[in-house]
Amino acid sequence: MSFGLNLAQLQAVHYTDGPCLVLAGAGSGKTRVITQKIAHMIERGLEPKRIAAITFTNKAAAEMRERAKGLIGKRAKDVLVCTFHALGVRMVREDGAVLGLKPQFSILDADDVTGILKDAAGGTVDMATARQWQWTISAWKNKGLTSEQALAEAADDNERAIAVLMTRYEERLAAYQSVDFDDLIGMPLRLLRDFPEVRAKWQALLGHVLVDEYQDTNATQYELLKLLVGERAHFTAVGDDDQSIYGWRGATLDNLRKLPLDFPALKVIKLEQNYRSTSAILRAANNVIGPNPKLFPKTLFSELGEGEPVRVIDADSEEHEAERAVARILSLRAAANPPPDWKQFAILYRANHQAKPFEKALRKVSIPYKVSGGTSFFDRAEIKDLCAWFRLWINNDDDPAFLRCITSPKRGIGHTTLGALGAFATQHKQSMFAALFNAMLPAAVPKRAMDGLHEFGRYINDLEYRARHTHGAEASRAFLGDWLKEIGYEQHLYDGEDSETVAAARWSNVLEFCDWMAQRAGGQIDDSSGTPMAAETKSLLEVSQTIALLSTISEREQEQDMVVLSTLHASKGLEWPHVILVGVTEGMLPFKLDDDEGRQKVVAEDTQQRLQEERRLMYVGITRAQRTLAVSWTKRRKKGREMVQARPSRFIAEMGLDRTTAREDPREKLKALRAEFAAKAKAASSTTPPV
Repeated sequence: MSFGLNLAQLQAVHYTDGPCLVLAGAGSGKTRVITQKIAHMIERGLEPKRIAAITFTNKAAAEMRERAKGLIGKRAKDVLVCTFHALGVRMVREDGAVLGLKPQFSILDADDVTGILKDAAGGTVDMATARQWQWTISAWKNKGLTSEQALAEAADDNERAIAVLMTRYEERLAAYQSVDFDDLIGMPLRLLRDFPEVRAKWQALLGHVLVDEYQDTNATQYELLKLLVGERAHFTAVGDDDQSIYGWRGATLDNLRKLPLDFPALKVIKLEQNYRSTSAILRAANNVIGPNPKLFPKTLFSELGEGEPVRVIDADSEEHEAERAVARILSLRAAANPPPDWKQFAILYRANHQAKPFEKALRKVSIPYKVSGGTSFFDRAEIKDLCAWFRLWINNDDDPAFLRCITSPKRGIGHTTLGALGAFATQHKQSMFAALFNAMLPAAVPKRAMDGLHEFGRYINDLEYRARHTHGAEASRAFLGDWLKEIGYEQHLYDGEDSETVAAARWSNVLEFCDWMAQRAGGQIDDSSGTPMAAETKSLLEVSQTIALLSTISEREQEQDMVVLSTLHASKGLEWPHVILVGVTEGMLPFKLDDDEGRQKVVAEDTQQRLQEERRLMYVGITRAQRTLAVSWTKRRKKGREMVQARPSRFIAEMGLDRTTAREDPREKLKALRAEFAAKAKAASSTTPPV
């Protein structure tokens, strides 16, 4: 089964007798190694259901599941391929009762968390302050701290106040039978650490655990992994210390440092052959990452040939830089026969705001493009409305979902009534939904309001019953259509928008979402919840329980032929034939940490550590390129409303490029300008509106 692998890859696939660290350099075939190892273990007799492969994104899990299916067929459906958070959901649903959670708990999104924190503080703070609190609490949770421990370690009065607030926040989560995303790691850790019977169950269940992107794990995830694998320590961690770029969200290289100490029998295997990039590109990458201290030294190499030299492009301003990037794309297309598709080009930058001039320049010459990492489908208000209804069906104690449902669409129940209901529920230590049926509620709420509240409560119970007994795609599609008519949701959208076009687009999103839900109920789309896909259909209520884990419905979107604009962070794990790294100036890459960057201050590292992470970010950007790479910088850049002088990033010098080839050839520049002129002329004569 392990065909076409190099010697190091074969070693990684065949070593199954203990702890294993696979240091997988960029483009070295790590996903192939993981899936081949899964197949190898199954061939050797390990039951598929006893193998867990843990990733960081639903997209990576779907790709791994698909590749495993290609290798081992139907048996792949029994392998647990999921994200850390999906595994956490499964563990807490199965064993969370010992923590006081019922199986149908709710998973709160970032907006819900912000709202609860504002409420816990008395509702008098702005959103920006509440988000600062949220980031601080999240950072503490990622370090495995409780509110009591955070209070004990607080560095100043501000942190002490946030730690006290964290206590109130945790009390509300318990009352709402809800968890946030950090809890989906912290609670499984508590289950394994504090309850021996739960720990024994999961250690017996999992015969081998594989962790992808291991360098992105935080302190809590590492402790969770240790308890999952136990003393047998049959696990494979696959990662690359040179691609650790998520320190700001809790990822720590300490997890790589600890492995040899905590597991003395650790087998370390390095994957250094790159199958993605040319030697010229890899040489620049190796040079850039060279100054960083090495946990496990390695040097990438390629057998794909020298390739085109890496180019450095300077520009007068950001607008000029965008024009030159577009000219380069047109030039590369003009030089090839047939010309490469638009989707083979990527423009990568450090921060989201840098995209604007490039969007403008691409539109100017009618080049189709998409901005990666835009608004998630699940962040749209209409989708959040529907998800709140699903959450309330699953967990009647979810107060944030209750408030969203009862007001979207409006049901004639005003804020005064809801305020009285909330006060009554708090006094009687009940959820707002449970309080609807409390015999003493009529004394606190007017008769007319009581009728409306009771009607809403009975309707939710009816919907939950119907959703539980609705199976398959067609039945689910019919149920959802009837429900939307019953609550008048389409009219609600049109009443809330001045523009019919906007309302129609929002309604189209709702229909798309319902169709997607129905397909999941029919078993036509892989379940990303972490539960292996069953052949039979699912109830609509079961499907609803997985929704909170999903960040996008892109799993069924077709790849579009467009130039990709993306941040460097969002580009990790992706690759393109032609890459242009832009805005590579001092102060932007490496990024200068301003005093008012509150989120960065929450997890502030010393300057040297931050510089090392920025260097790794540059390395990630360089290694996205397969055939050609250009790096551009501007002599001036905008800072606020002013134009300030800029200078090339130190990373450009660190790339160690040959000065005779690094600068863009004047003949290429002329060719690009001609191509740009021809494209503009064509666009001017075209009746097609710009993308």
